[in-house]
Order: sequence, then structure tokens, then C-alpha cells
Amino acid sequence: MCTQVKPPEKSNLMDNSTTTKNNPYYSRTDRTKLNVPNSEWKKILPEEVYAVAREAATERPGTGKYNVYDELGEYYCAVCGNHLFRSDAKFSSTCGWPSFFEADKEGTSYNRDSTLGMERIEVVCKRCDSHLGHVFNDGPPPTGTRYCMNSVSLEFVPDSKTK
Repeated sequence: MCTQVKPPEKSNLMDNSTTTKNNPYYSRTDRTKLNVPNSEWKKILPEEVYAVAREAATERPGTGKYNVYDELGEYYCAVCGNHLFRSDAKFSSTCGWPSFFEADKEGTSYNRDSTLGMERIEVVCKRCDSHLGHVFNDGPPPTGTRYCMNSVSLEFVPDSKTK
């Protein structure tokens, strides 16, 4: 189950231009591993993005901008621009957070998470190690997995803007 650690403010922005504008590490093409200290990320990222991505906070359920969102396109890490998900792997899980049944294997990695007295698998960006959410084994076919993600950790680019 996805649970709240800290309640970041809800953002109504459908783009993360405030995240990328002054971020020298942001790139949708560079997959080079980043080793940036949190003190540097804190200067660059908006407070709500920093809280979730760097301190593993969680959005309140049902408040994320991509929770009920079904446009076709690509999802990237809001912190560094790394590719994470394709929209056709997104499904309505009704858990309160955007859910995907498959992730970009080159974009995500995993950590054991024993916080809050639970055993979970944390999903992080493979490039910048930012917290994205958790993965569970209660998803739909074909994978049976549910990637329960925080909208604030994601940036969406519609297919209409990439063609």
C-alpha cells in the first residue's frame, strides 16, 4: 500500500517548467548517472518536488496531477529528465496515485524500503536516484505489477509534442 510520509503542497501545473528552468542536470537524452548532493538539489528543485524526490515524501492520495490523466505520451523524471514510463502502460488502479504496469528498465531501479513498519520496494530514477514511488505485485496482466508513482516526481510529454 502506498502511504503518506509528508504532505507536500498540491501543484496544479501540468508541466514542470519550474523544475527544469534552472536545472543544469536536466536532460531527456543523457542517461549518464548523476552524483549530485541533496544540498545542490535543494537549491534547484521546487520545495514540493524536493520533498518527494529527495526526501521520499508522498503526495496525498487523489491529489496528483497525473492520477486521473490519460493522454498518450511519455513520462520522464521531473528531477533529471530520465525516461521512466510510456502512457500505454498506465492504468486506473483507484489507489489514489498514477499507476503503471511496466517501467522503462533503463530508467528505473529499486531499493528495499522498511520505513513505516512495512516491507516495500521503492522505485527510484536510475539516473539521479530520486524517489518516484513504490512497486507492488497486485497489478494487471501482462506483468502483474503496479508501479504506484507520485505525480510530482513525473513530467509528461504528450505524443503530439514529440512528433
